[in-house]
Amino acid sequence: MRGFVPIITLLLTCASSTLIRAGDELSFNRDIRPILSDTCFFCHGPDSEHREADLRLDIEELAKQDAIEPGNASVSEMIARITSSDPDELMPPPESGKRLSQKQIVLLKRWVDEGAIYEPHWSYVAPKARQTPDNESAWASDPVDDHILAKLPKTLKQPSPDSPRHTLLRRVTFDLTGLPPTPQQITAFVNDTGPLSYQKAVDRLLASPAFGERMATYWLDLVRYADTVGYHGDQDHNISPYRDYVIDSFNDDLPLDEFTRHQLAGDLLNDPTPAQRIATGYNRLLQTTHEGGLQPKEYLAIYAADRIRNVSAVWMGATVGCAQCHDHKYDPYSSRDFYSMVAFFADIDEQQHFKVGSNSLPTRRPPEISVGSRWQREHTNDIESQLKMLQNQLKTVDSAQANKINSQIIEYQEELKLLKVANRLTMVTQSVAPRQIRVLPRGDWLDESGPVVEPAIPTFLGKLDTNGKRATRLDLANWLLDVENGIGGLTARVFVNRFWYLLFGRGISPSLGDFGGQGQPPNHPEMLDQLALDFIQDDWSVKRMMRRLVLSHTYQQASDTTETQLQADPYNQWFGRQARYRLPAEMVRDNVLTVSDLLVRTVGGSSVKPTQPAGYYRHLNFPKRVYAPHLDQRQYRRGVYVHWQRQFLHPMLKALDAPSREECTAQRARSNTPLEALVMLNDPAMVDAAVAFAADLLKVKGEDSEAKIKRAFELTVSRQPDAFELAALRQLLESEIKHYRARPQDAGKLLNTIDKNINFQSVNPQQLAAWTTLSRALLNLQETVTRY
Repeated sequence: MRGFVPIITLLLTCASSTLIRAGDELSFNRDIRPILSDTCFFCHGPDSEHREADLRLDIEELAKQDAIEPGNASVSEMIARITSSDPDELMPPPESGKRLSQKQIVLLKRWVDEGAIYEPHWSYVAPKARQTPDNESAWASDPVDDHILAKLPKTLKQPSPDSPRHTLLRRVTFDLTGLPPTPQQITAFVNDTGPLSYQKAVDRLLASPAFGERMATYWLDLVRYADTVGYHGDQDHNISPYRDYVIDSFNDDLPLDEFTRHQLAGDLLNDPTPAQRIATGYNRLLQTTHEGGLQPKEYLAIYAADRIRNVSAVWMGATVGCAQCHDHKYDPYSSRDFYSMVAFFADIDEQQHFKVGSNSLPTRRPPEISVGSRWQREHTNDIESQLKMLQNQLKTVDSAQANKINSQIIEYQEELKLLKVANRLTMVTQSVAPRQIRVLPRGDWLDESGPVVEPAIPTFLGKLDTNGKRATRLDLANWLLDVENGIGGLTARVFVNRFWYLLFGRGISPSLGDFGGQGQPPNHPEMLDQLALDFIQDDWSVKRMMRRLVLSHTYQQASDTTETQLQADPYNQWFGRQARYRLPAEMVRDNVLTVSDLLVRTVGGSSVKPTQPAGYYRHLNFPKRVYAPHLDQRQYRRGVYVHWQRQFLHPMLKALDAPSREECTAQRARSNTPLEALVMLNDPAMVDAAVAFAADLLKVKGEDSEAKIKRAFELTVSRQPDAFELAALRQLLESEIKHYRARPQDAGKLLNTIDKNINFQSVNPQQLAAWTTLSRALLNLQETVTRY
């Protein structure tokens, strides 16, 4: 591993030093803290138990007392140690695997010579209103644009030109709905050059039910939603109504503060609604075990740690979980803080699951409730109201009218029975008497020597005022969103940064899940603060924030990259252009199914199981199981509804970097491997889609091959092919037609594998096979699966 140290050091150096430009003033948070956090705080930071030489460099007074002489680097002990030629004196020690680059040493010397000025950690300071830079530019359509213009590297001179209109609509449609635009929508948008045409398109997309599904996909990554328990046998559990709740909430534009209260403490609200009870399934999303002989006490400790890791990551952008066994190495979270947060969740009923959990499918994880979807619940309420009215009428009518009313009552009662049959079980939170929580020394569940703690927020962030009562999960939820007496401003900053990431490919701070010492500070802290305050001012409306960002001129820039841009800003951290990257796994799937007209757009419901390789579950035990795919139209539902097996995620999703959801995932990896191409070519759903796409093309009469190719190209990439592309596709098609005419049995082999629900029997098999090759090529184009 030592051989990798120089490379890692180089990458970390690039990550921190690219932010400072010639003539810039030094910023402790931007330029110095990342260096100290990476190379010094592990031994000279917040963790008192493992601190070396009783030296702290994370606190200004102590650092200047023992190691730093402000204004004079030449006599500062810290500078002497990091420049020493004696291995016994050198810091960080060679055996630590850490090493400062020459550029970092120069920065530290300059910082000390300039007075060694510290700053409070940027993410622990409430956002402050900022004045918008005045660039006197007609380019800016929003204060966001003024902030971007003000900090563009001088070598770039100006932002990128606007995206072509077809590219812009394709981008914003994917970003807001996860689906591609139709050719008709592209044509209408390109032809409508009115000043409000783009705004109208954005409003249409935000009003689409697909918006909730797109946003839910990201939220489910954050909260590690899955259809299975994760540990041991990874059995199924009942939770899909929670996913419906999330989709409905984003479509309804439920304010984020209410959305948070429902999930963390919906059961503690006065007279909670069914939706609020369903939302508390969040507290049950963690991994659980159902093996015989488990130690409940051990798993209560495991579950507690899981919850705190997730709550702190999702809402605080923090790694409080690192304080489970000792004080945090880099951030001011103590081990006591960790267990005090655990105590908020000590009232969650886990004992039922230990008593009745089983190896059945799905396993039992009470408390659970039986619920219908939202429209089913609303319809049930309507019917019950009608029944009540009819039963009141019975008291005042004659026998003839009574017979008619009784017939209506019977019809309504039968309908209620059918609705009830469609109900699903879902795990919920039920509050019981809270169990005692102790600090576990070194995280050891067998060690009961630690002090008992009550629910409390991290000490350095203040104290909850609960009028002497024990603090609850509802108090915690309120504190997370309270701007005046809590950390609402900090929470807003975390979420605005993630919304920006969803629309620009990277966050204003690239560290979406860690706003602590190991995270990377934002390049535009003033803009991030102002957006956070605006989010709060807009009543925590996600739709309004997303709308504002996509209407900014910054969002509408082209993603083409010039040589000058690559040299001045290779990672696009100053946002002088839009980003391009492969679509997330679910969008890749949904795009292909949409283009082939296979996508089933039903919103909500149980998870679905598309076809996957036989024997993929052969290592799953307790119980042994065989994957039973849905062979009807359910297999073509959107990716957000695909069954999420934590240990054995669907291979198509896994190959395209979807997470297992064992932990919070704020940012998915983006890989580029041959497996992705193999999946795109050979996954059964992809082959089915290619055949269905080809069959649809061939069923249109009165259209020659060139017209069909052009139409197919436009369906897949939202534009017409150029002369080179058209010639290449024509050549491919002619070659394939020749092949299948000579070997008609090959066409039979291909079509025999296709889903029987796809209607292609009226099409010539050899023609269909040849056009399938062309459609597979189109569905695998980089442009098809890339967001530009």
